[in-house]
Amino acid sequence: QVHLAESGGGSVQSGGSLRLTCAANKYLAYGCMAWFRQAPGKEREPIASIDSDGGTTYAPSVKDRFTISQDNAKTSLWLQMNDLKPGDTAMYSCAAGFGMYFVRRCNTLPTDLSYWGQGTQVTVSS
Repeated sequence: QVHLAESGGGSVQSGGSLRLTCAANKYLAYGCMAWFRQAPGKEREPIASIDSDGGTTYAPSVKDRFTISQDNAKTSLWLQMNDLKPGDTAMYSCAAGFGMYFVRRCNTLPTDLSYWGQGTQVTVSS
């Protein structure tokens, strides 16, 4: 069983930065990992994904402001968030899926990943 745990959330003023971390309890060898967020009253949305080869995909709302990355051991996933806006306020979660099924679809920001963390809150004030 894979367990994912997010950290790094908090409160920041508009224009500020935060770096989120997702720690996995197992080596995530071949698959897709992604960050999602859910704002109050809204559906959860995928915002960034990274495949086993390091290929990244971003939602238009965060492109050029957020950067997804992972360590070589593939046990840690990060989301560097710059130029934060009040509209970025949400619960942020990481997720992972393994195998060719998810690798092939990673650049589509898949929402049906297999393993999920509990989330970390990000609040951006104006």
